[in-house]
Amino acid sequence: MGSTAQPRRGDTRQRIQDVALALFAEQGYEKTSLREIAEHLDVTKAALYYHFKTKEDIVVSLFQDLARPIDELMAWGAAQPPTLEVKKEILRRYSDSLAAAAPLFRFMQENQATMRDLSVGETFKSRMHGLLELLQQPDGTMADRVRCFSAIFTMHAGMLALKDVEGDPEEKQEAILEVATDLMVRSQGVTE
Repeated sequence: MGSTAQPRRGDTRQRIQDVALALFAEQGYEKTSLREIAEHLDVTKAALYYHFKTKEDIVVSLFQDLARPIDELMAWGAAQPPTLEVKKEILRRYSDSLAAAAPLFRFMQENQATMRDLSVGETFKSRMHGLLELLQQPDGTMADRVRCFSAIFTMHAGMLALKDVEGDPEEKQEAILEVATDLMVRSQGVTE
């Protein structure tokens, strides 16, 4: 299988996550079995079960890994004054988290129906609302709230839409962050 991601770290849990995510992206979540994951890892199903009992357990673990930096970012943001510079820093840090989790976001995009059925879908949605709360002005207009939401959506959609566009990945990430930041800044009633 040519599209298997390189392991992020050497441990078995990480290898399972990486192979499962690659297979989910290639074949779809529903069409991938634990047996296939074990075969691609060249381990027994028993060895796989030691770490994960179900495919959903694997996805939940991936989201927990993704959620950790987002939760830390939200805790940091909540402890800061709600200044424009802090909000820009929140977007910058979120951009870095997204870049690190790009394969997981591709999985989410390509398996939207499955995401609605998995428990992690609601948890992720609530995190996005929390992030939105950190960026919005409390007395913002509806258009300003849409701009803040669009800033976050731009970061998600931009990463997916530009994955096949030629260009330097860092340059694409910077361009997406710039557009998202422009939207967020405009939602603050500030002109730069």
